[in-house]
Amino acid sequence: MKKIFAILTIGLSMTACVNEDINTDPNSAYTTVPGSLITYAQKELSDYTNTPSVNENNFRLTMQYWQETTYVNESNYDFTNRNVSNQIFSDNYVNVLNNLGQAKKIIEAYSPTATEVNAWPKNKKNQLAIIDILQVYTFQLLVDTFGNVPYTQAANLTQYPLPAYDDAATIYQDLITRINSDIANLDTSAAGFPSFDTGDKYYSGNIAKWRVFANSLKLKLGIAIADSNPTLAQTTALDAITAGVMTSPADNGKLTYLAASPNYNPLYENVVASGRDDFFAAKTLVDYMNASSDPRLSAYYHPLDDGTFVGQVVGQGGELGDFSYVGDFATTPTTPGNILTYTEVAFYIAEANARWNAGAAAAAYNTAVTASILEWGGDAADATAYLAAKPYDAANWKKSIGEEAWVAMYNQALVSWNFWRRLDFPALLAPATAINNAGGKVPVRMAYPVLEQQTNNTNYKAASTAIGGDLLTTKLFWDKF
Repeated sequence: MKKIFAILTIGLSMTACVNEDINTDPNSAYTTVPGSLITYAQKELSDYTNTPSVNENNFRLTMQYWQETTYVNESNYDFTNRNVSNQIFSDNYVNVLNNLGQAKKIIEAYSPTATEVNAWPKNKKNQLAIIDILQVYTFQLLVDTFGNVPYTQAANLTQYPLPAYDDAATIYQDLITRINSDIANLDTSAAGFPSFDTGDKYYSGNIAKWRVFANSLKLKLGIAIADSNPTLAQTTALDAITAGVMTSPADNGKLTYLAASPNYNPLYENVVASGRDDFFAAKTLVDYMNASSDPRLSAYYHPLDDGTFVGQVVGQGGELGDFSYVGDFATTPTTPGNILTYTEVAFYIAEANARWNAGAAAAAYNTAVTASILEWGGDAADATAYLAAKPYDAANWKKSIGEEAWVAMYNQALVSWNFWRRLDFPALLAPATAINNAGGKVPVRMAYPVLEQQTNNTNYKAASTAIGGDLLTTKLFWDKF
């Protein structure tokens, strides 16, 4: 990371949180138990993937789920005005990866007590594997956002204050190697380690759950490279499915937020607690769902007084009362923060079958769509009726899966962005008012942070050249079509 992050890294590490209440002040990162750092990193990761803050995560706007009411810069792809990419780097490299790295160091240096010593080898391997799984997840997120990023020299400011950028495809291959090793190292026979388990806010140290999560993440990694490295993609994805991925919402990787500040969901923070009315429905999704009589519509948005659902044209502002407001999930402080969900995994399975086992694709598609409808409060009858109107089209499977994944990933916009770039459906159009550097298209990557240009310019230039230009229109290595 850049030098400017050195101060942030130390500061965040020294104040990195927490106990069961998520934000209780901890001891120094160099003396505290690793569970405190795990909690902090998990919350920061969840906050980033779930926030609608225009300063750091605008993908609900990019994927045309929401539209801004007044300040429409980000809806028109102006991400430099608020230095959005700077915040994405800080969120993930500093707040997440740095603290996970510090936790690893503490575990490696730990001397178990006499009562812990016999169980320590298994517990140590489990703890290190869980941390590494979170690192793999975070690095994939960064690669999927920018392309080439700092990797082998990342989160090591002492040795690499100005890190080089690694090739994105090579990073992916290494992430798959790492996740395979992590899965092998998870040992369900371990007794558990209380101080670590209480710090793990996703699964409370449940190794069986972490193994399912890791296999599901492996599936996600495999599907992502299906068009760029089909052999590795197929082996990785099918191995993960065989080993055991998520099979119900009980497997979801998520953070349970609390009702009180500062531990409520960042959706609530930005939509309610801020006292601002910045968002309402975007026309693109609302029109699609209206045309489909989608049973999820009333969960996604509030109707107007006349009972209709109306979205604003993407890129344009408007009066709040003229367009449908966001649904109750966004105004509820305890809405869980999704990291990886059963519905998401079900769509990966549908895509895997469409690519490599066509005879099972229709059933897998039905399962995925049904999972989403049930997730948002519908029932089996709703799913059956919806699927009758939206059956799987084997001749155009990318459209079937792409459009339905777009609808289903409404509250996981980063995931939705990946599906859209990989499958090229739905056919999203950029607003006529979009800024010129978007090239009249919906962005397919984020530009590198301005701070990287200023402080790590040599490596920034090399990375920009390697990927074909630091543009919103430069496709990632896996985005082939």
